[in-house]
Amino acid sequence: MIQNPILRGFCPDPSIIRVGEDYYIATSTFEWWPGVKLFHSKDLKHWEQIASPLRRRSQLDMAGNPPSGGIWAPCLSYDGQYFYLVYTDVKTKKGRYYNTHNYVVYTEDIRGEWSEPVYLNSIGFDPSLFHDTDGKKYLINMINKFKGIVVQELEAKTLRPIGERKLVYGGSEIGKTEGPHMYHIGDWYYLIVAEGGTGYTHCVTMARSKSIWGPFETAPDNPILTSNREDIYALQKCGHADIVDTPEGEWYMVHLCSRPLNGKRWCTLGRETAIQKMKWQDGWLRLAEGGRFAATYVPEPGEMPESRLQDGAETGTDSAVLKENQPDEKVEIGINVFDLHEHFDSAELPIGFVSPRVSCDHAVDLESRPGWLRLKGQESMNSLHRVSLLAVRQQEAQAYAATIMDFKPDYTEQLAGLTYMYDALNFYLLGITAAEEGSRVLTVLKSDQGEITDEIEPIPVPEDCDVQMKAVITDGGEALEFFYCFTKAADYEEKWISIGKKFTTEMITDEYCRGFTGAHFGLYAHDMTGLGYCAAFDRFDVVYDRG
Repeated sequence: MIQNPILRGFCPDPSIIRVGEDYYIATSTFEWWPGVKLFHSKDLKHWEQIASPLRRRSQLDMAGNPPSGGIWAPCLSYDGQYFYLVYTDVKTKKGRYYNTHNYVVYTEDIRGEWSEPVYLNSIGFDPSLFHDTDGKKYLINMINKFKGIVVQELEAKTLRPIGERKLVYGGSEIGKTEGPHMYHIGDWYYLIVAEGGTGYTHCVTMARSKSIWGPFETAPDNPILTSNREDIYALQKCGHADIVDTPEGEWYMVHLCSRPLNGKRWCTLGRETAIQKMKWQDGWLRLAEGGRFAATYVPEPGEMPESRLQDGAETGTDSAVLKENQPDEKVEIGINVFDLHEHFDSAELPIGFVSPRVSCDHAVDLESRPGWLRLKGQESMNSLHRVSLLAVRQQEAQAYAATIMDFKPDYTEQLAGLTYMYDALNFYLLGITAAEEGSRVLTVLKSDQGEITDEIEPIPVPEDCDVQMKAVITDGGEALEFFYCFTKAADYEEKWISIGKKFTTEMITDEYCRGFTGAHFGLYAHDMTGLGYCAAFDRFDVVYDRG
C-alpha cells in the first residue's frame, strides 16, 4: 500500500507526468526560493526531491513579494522532446486587481538547466500547458476573480499565445473554479479543476467535451474527490488534482491535502500531496475503491484494491472511508520522511534548503571555516527583500531542530539563531544578540501578524562559549519549547536547559496566518549596522518523533 501524504509538509498543488517508467511531480513554493519543488519516483510510492527548475534570478525575482505570493500551482508537462513548466509569479493578491504574471520555461533534461522564461499573460493564476495529439499546444487559464476557464493556442516554437482566447467552462455550482488541467483521452477532452476554495471545502471537479473549445459538461455526482469534513482525523482540504497513467494502464490522481492537528483545525504542516488510485466508469474517472473521500492508504500499481467496507457500510459510499490516525492511535511516520543531519562538510548545501524570495547564496560561506556554515547578516526576518535565512520544511507534527552557533555581536542590531516560522509576519526566534552595554545575551522573539515582542528576560551568555539551540515541537504538534546549552567548542554535551516557557504553534498554521505555506525550521542572521557580521553554525539536525 501507499501511505498518504506521499509528499509531506508544504508540498501543495501537485502536477504529475510520466516519461517512460519515471514519474515527476512539481509543487508550489510560494515565496520560498528556489522556485517549484520537483520530485522523482519509479513506483509512485518512494519519492526523492531533485533540483528545482527555477534557480536563477533571471527566471524568477520574488523580492518584495507578499507572504504566500510568488509561485502558485506550477504545471509540468512533456511533449516527447522537451519538459515544460508553466508557473505564476503572484506579486499582489489583495484588492480589486491581482498581479499574476504567467511564464513558461523548458528543457530537454529535467535534472539540468531550464530555459529563460517566456511571458504568457497576467489574466489569472494556475495556468497549464496542454499538448494535443495533433501536435498543437494550448494554454489553459483560469481568470482572476474566478470568471471561468479559457483556452488559447500557443505557437509551438515560440510558445507565444496566438489566436482567440475562448471561455470553455464556467465551473460547476460549487464555484471558485481554478487549477485547470486538460487531457485528450479517447474521443473526449477532459478538464480537471479545483473548486470550493483551498480550505476545508476544497474538491476536484471533472468535465468533458468532444472539442477543446467546449462546451464542457460537468461529471454526474460531482465532485469526484473531496474530504470527509465530519472526520477531522481524515485527510482534509482535498482538491487541486492532476492525473497520470502507469505503463500498465492503471490510473492515479495526485492531489492537495492537509492533516489537521489532534482534531483541531490547525495545519502547521501546510498543504501536502496525496495520491489516489482511480478507475474509469461510464466515461468518467472515479476513486477505484468507491466514494469520493480521499483515503490514507491506497493500492500500489499492480496491487489489488482492498475493500473499504467497515461497520456494515456499503462499499463505494462515502461512509465507507477508512478512519486512520484516530486520536488514540499511533501516527505512522511517512515512508518519504527522513531526518536531517547536516554537518556542512560539502561545498554546497543539499537539496531541500530554502530561503525567502531570493537566493541568499551570496550570504553563505561553506569554505572559510571547514565544517561550519557562516551566514552573513542582512535585513531582519520581517523584510520582504534580503534575508539571511536557510530553512527546511517541517514534515511531521512532532519533531525537533537543533544547531550549534558561534556568534559574537557587538550591537543590538545584530542577531542570529534558530527559528520556527511560517512567514515574515509569523515566527518564533531563539537568538543571540548584544545587550545595550555590549555583552551577549540569549533572547526569544515572537512575531504575531508582524508585531514583534520579547518573550523572556535576556539570559547572559558566558564569554568564549558556543551556544547549542533546540526547538522542540510536542503535544501532538501543538506546542513549541526552546532549549539551550552553553558549551566549549570541544565539549558538545547535551545538557539542555529549557527557557521555561511553552508557545502555541497555532500561530504557525495556514488557518491563523491565512496563508498557503507551512512551518519551517531555519538558521538565521541579521545585521542592520551594515558591517555584515557572520554567524557560524556547526551543524543542523531535524529529527522526527517516531514514538
